[in-house]
Amino acid sequence: MQRLWADEGVRECYQRSNEYQIDDSAKYFLDNLPRLSSLNYIPSEQDLLRTRIKTTGITEVLFELKGLTFRVIDVGGQRSERKKWIHCFDNVNAIIFISSLSEYDQTLREDNCTNRMQESLKLFDSICNSPWFADIHFILFLNKKDLFAEKIQRSPLTICFPEYKGQQNQTECINYIQWKFEQLNRSSQREIYCHHTCATDTNNVQFVLDACLDMIIAKNLKSMGLC
Repeated sequence: MQRLWADEGVRECYQRSNEYQIDDSAKYFLDNLPRLSSLNYIPSEQDLLRTRIKTTGITEVLFELKGLTFRVIDVGGQRSERKKWIHCFDNVNAIIFISSLSEYDQTLREDNCTNRMQESLKLFDSICNSPWFADIHFILFLNKKDLFAEKIQRSPLTICFPEYKGQQNQTECINYIQWKFEQLNRSSQREIYCHHTCATDTNNVQFVLDACLDMIIAKNLKSMGLC
């Protein structure tokens, strides 16, 4: 495996990985093959964070943050999973919608003709503007900004957005993607709280979670007329 990954032809093929259904964590594990193949190998925190498992069905997680207990319901994003969602959103305080920035030049696993980010925008539109969620706070995570920063240097944003006329740099492209999502919100009474995230950066995730917690508490207090 190490010799194969060292081959220039294989490396060149990987630069076109958007044409294939390759997990975005593949390069990390291939780069770390010497360590991973060690007889004394023990998975690191980053190894665990970069492991990918397809979300199927509905998963519920309870955790505590700043003395408060949070109940998080994780649902699969694949088309086949979406019909299972609706009953999960009764009495929720917020919906966290996660979209991968790095998938702007990839297609769906289940539909090789549909762009992943365009599908994500379509799904966000249907959820954000659904009457079921009219009074629910929306938090948008534009995730994998680290992978996006690397990919945008070689793969133009116009693959997903042919109308884009801005600079081909990380900041301007991410801001444009955020604008595309925010434009879908048809409620003048609701703000979309957007964060650019890197899920494998624990410090970044902690900061974002703290910000989300403060927002949820403030909104709930306001709805009860306490602030």
